[in-house]
Amino acid sequence: MKIVVLDGQGVNPGDISWKQIEQFGTLTVYPRTDKNDVLAHVGDAEIVLTNKTVFDASTIDALTNTRYIGVLATGYNVVDMEAARRRGIVVTNIPAYSTDSVAQMVFAHILNVTNHVDHYARESRDGVWGRCPDFCYWNTPLVELAGKTIGIVGLGHIGMKVAKLAMAFGMDVFAVTSKGSASLPAGIQKTTMDGMFGACDIITLHCPLTPSTREMINSKSLSQMHHGAVLVNTGRGPLVNEEDVAAALESGQLGAYCADVMCSEPPSVDNPLFSQPNAYITPHVAWATKEARLRLMDIAENNIRSFLNGNPVNVVNV
Repeated sequence: MKIVVLDGQGVNPGDISWKQIEQFGTLTVYPRTDKNDVLAHVGDAEIVLTNKTVFDASTIDALTNTRYIGVLATGYNVVDMEAARRRGIVVTNIPAYSTDSVAQMVFAHILNVTNHVDHYARESRDGVWGRCPDFCYWNTPLVELAGKTIGIVGLGHIGMKVAKLAMAFGMDVFAVTSKGSASLPAGIQKTTMDGMFGACDIITLHCPLTPSTREMINSKSLSQMHHGAVLVNTGRGPLVNEEDVAAALESGQLGAYCADVMCSEPPSVDNPLFSQPNAYITPHVAWATKEARLRLMDIAENNIRSFLNGNPVNVVNV
């Protein structure tokens, strides 16, 4: 059994083992694969694992021996589902492995905005506090989360975890969700997009990217938000129009934009968000704690074993 990992660097830069996958056959791991090298790297492998390397219809139609494509992520838009189904190739993903890590990053961003931890650590390092005549020093507003309102778009695994953390901080939680009000846990109030924009101090995005959600955050929706509201995006970059977000930051309508995802990754150095001091962008690392990646590897192992046993799980092209 030949197994190929096309872009192993992102999932495993060397701090965890591939032994769980090696048990199933001869494993070849490529750190990265250029789009022009996909077929050469796959060769006659029966099992192929990919994170962000794309399998479009023409690539899938040219595969000679592949029976299984395992996406090493939750999102699986890198694979043409219909083409894989037509060729009888099973495609699986890795669900719910990074829930705790992504929710943690959401609040890392929120707390950085409300408490300015990075700013004050830099000030202290630069001797500003040491030169202060008082025992304490601050030069920004400091904000308590208790009593503030947070709006969560999407109540899947991550959205629900964010809601629980928000309630632990004493926040009022509103959610835009397809779930019925009666099924929501106590403390979460269902609302509409318009209702959320008008009510919430912080809005955080956890919905899938679909034609209806693409650029759901734009000049119109930004104008409906509280003046100075905080927007968090750890979902998908194209949920927002980045130029409109930058303009809202420039005008002060948006108080801060915190994102771990962007429309193009890696982003252009000329992206207008990078010129905004209240744009806090992390490089798509919310999912990448070691704990989350170990869970990912466990699920990938189980996905392959289940496929080989004739009972595939986490199949996304049924």
